[in-house]
Parts: sequence; structure tokens; C-alpha cells
Amino acid sequence: MGSTMPIFRTLFLFAILAIGTWVLWEHNPTFREIVQTYVENGEFLTLEARYSADQIMQSHEKELIPDNQYSYQEPTLKFYPYLLMEVKYTQTSGRTREGVILWSMVDGEMVMDTDSWQKTHGFEDAINAGANRSDFVLINTLAKYRGSLSMSRLQKELNLEDQAFQQLIENARKKYLIILRGNEVALHFQNPNFLVAPQTRINQWLVTKPYNHAQRVGKRYSQRQIEKVAKAAFGHDFTVRNAKEVFLPVYSIEVLNPDGSVLTSYWNALNGNRIDSKYLSLSP
Repeated sequence: MGSTMPIFRTLFLFAILAIGTWVLWEHNPTFREIVQTYVENGEFLTLEARYSADQIMQSHEKELIPDNQYSYQEPTLKFYPYLLMEVKYTQTSGRTREGVILWSMVDGEMVMDTDSWQKTHGFEDAINAGANRSDFVLINTLAKYRGSLSMSRLQKELNLEDQAFQQLIENARKKYLIILRGNEVALHFQNPNFLVAPQTRINQWLVTKPYNHAQRVGKRYSQRQIEKVAKAAFGHDFTVRNAKEVFLPVYSIEVLNPDGSVLTSYWNALNGNRIDSKYLSLSP
């Protein structure tokens, strides 16, 4: 009996350590980042920058530096996480297509084209609401008709019996996905953009970068959340064949104002365009 006690104690301590590690992995992004640093041998995948900070500052100098009372501070480079998914889906013609999707793990939206960096709008709210496939059947139907339809027309489009239709409407309303305006049902999004093919037009190379001197921004949305909303949105034939994290290089350019305040702007290193700071609210 005495000889078995150390074994039980060791197993108990191992179980506690395993549970503690799992809790840290699930709920502590910093811990995950440290582990991934070692697993990935000190390197990560990033889209290759086409513009330097100096090129952007020179190109937009009139916009950023009104006169000689303003001055640039040292720019910084940060890397924002995206999920790159290899996917398979069917077109409306029924033909199978394969492609890739780039999806932001910070703002929850899909990139449609890496040249313009045009994105969808509304998927972040759908993730936060826990929208399922039934919700997206409703969302996509409304999106086809500029975001709103009468109750009777919508029920006819969905081909649902009264009870099932009312239940669908009530569930979506409680998730703040739709609003009711008299006898009309409307999407509860400002300028929604849902009706897109599940594919990103990517014209950039992926390169590896060392962790040294690279600031990686934390994720707001997980791979599981993004894959779940994509599968709900794009239908039964949509599947994710493979997925990995890649990063977008973003310059933070600071301008010292005459009154001593500092104006910070953010710039996409792939196309040299300014990024709205509301999409970059997570800091490392």
C-alpha cells in the first residue's frame, strides 16, 4: 500500500498540471503565444510587404505633415493575425470549386481581395451572436433583396410553415441579426456585405519572419469560431480542407503635432493604403 502512494500522488499532480495547462491554453492568449513561439521554431508566416514605411510617409507627406511644425516619429511595424483556409465549395451552377479564404482574427471579417483589401461586413456580429446555418439562410435571403422584405414575401422565399417561420424570425431578432419594421423584416447591420463567393483573390507571396523585432497582435476570434461561421454562411457543400495562421504587416506612423500631442495612423504594408483604426483595436 505504501509503495503505491507515491504513484497516486504523481498521477494526481500530473492531472492537475494537465488541467492547468489546458485552462491556460484556452483562456490565456499570452501563454498560447509563448508555446506557439517554441513550437514554430521562432518563425511565423506573413504576407510579404510591398511598401516600406518610408515610401508611405513620402507618398502621404502632404496629408500627414501639413507644415514644418509637424514631424514624424519613428514608425513601428506590427503583424495582425489572419486565418488562411483552403476550402472546397459548389457554385450556383453545381460545379465544385477549390480556393483559399483569408479571414481576420481581429475584426472577424473575410478579405475579398488582397490588392484592394476590400472586406465583408457583418460576419463579426454574426460570430458574436452565434449565428447558425438557419440564421444565415435568413440573412442571405434578405441580403439578396437589399436587406429587407415584407413578412409574407420573406416567408414565401424561405418556403416555411407559419410556426417554423415565426420561430426563425424570433430567434434571429433575439440575436440582433434582424429588426422588425411594421410588416417588414430587415437586416440589423449598417451596410452589410454578406453575398460573396467563399474565396479571396490573393496576389501576394507568403514569407517567414523571425520573432525578433516583430510584434504580433493578439487574436480576438479563434480558428474554431471562424470556421464555424464560414460553414454556416456558405452552406452544406462548403468545407475547410486545411487552415493556418498568417499575418498582415501594418505600419504604425506617428506624427508629433505643434501642441505636443501625437497623431497615430495605420497603414497596410501590402497596398500602402490607410487602415481605419477601428479594425485595429486590439494591441499586443
